[in-house]
Amino acid sequence: MPGAMTALVLAGQRPEGDPMAAAAGIELKAFLPVAGRPMLERVLEALRGVPAIDRIAVSIPDPEALAGHAVEPIATEASPSLSVLAALQQLSPPVLVTTADHALLTPEIIEAFLAGSAAIEADLVVGVVERQQIEAVVPGTRRTYWRFRDGAYSGANLFNLRNKQALEAVAFWRRVERERKRPWRIAGAFGPGLLLGYLLRRFTLAEALRRASAIVGCRVAAFVLTFGEAAIDVDKPADLALVEQLLKARPA
Repeated sequence: MPGAMTALVLAGQRPEGDPMAAAAGIELKAFLPVAGRPMLERVLEALRGVPAIDRIAVSIPDPEALAGHAVEPIATEASPSLSVLAALQQLSPPVLVTTADHALLTPEIIEAFLAGSAAIEADLVVGVVERQQIEAVVPGTRRTYWRFRDGAYSGANLFNLRNKQALEAVAFWRRVERERKRPWRIAGAFGPGLLLGYLLRRFTLAEALRRASAIVGCRVAAFVLTFGEAAIDVDKPADLALVEQLLKARPA
């Protein structure tokens, strides 16, 4: 298991508010009740269950909302990428980044990701889950997938920024974050060669990330998690219903 590190939880939302939060009668989506508990509390509980994590910060629009939660509040900026950059001015790598809507996160998922990413030669390691693993947990679910020669993958909202060089990837993220639900447009930001290779599925996931690293400015790699639920977050009402169903099915 890797040494002590910091965790950063992204708990931002759009300036106009979040419709799910409004429907629940609360101001911040991070405190949306999921199976009777605010989803942010579920994420914090999972992080506190990992011995390697000795510091937890939360990037949130209203830092005062975190009073009593025993975390370091950091005010959000205009976008997720800017919020991460602002937080990393106060936090030193290595930093594990996740999101407040990752209500199915567990210490086991985090530990598997940290142990796996520690064995990879990279500045930034991204957690992903292969489609078959997701559909084994939730058959027929609709996810956003990146499709490569060796399979289709969905993000797990887990990022290990292992050193300061990883900040180059965050800067690149600023340029493409509006297209996060359109993988082909993000691929286009890497140039026509990589875009064509992606569309034709010429690359494995690892090959594509090795080629992308030269453009991003740091070594980027992926660690494939075997937990299908790691790719499911609470992004819309259907996700909330699905997550609550899976939580109820977990052993007490």
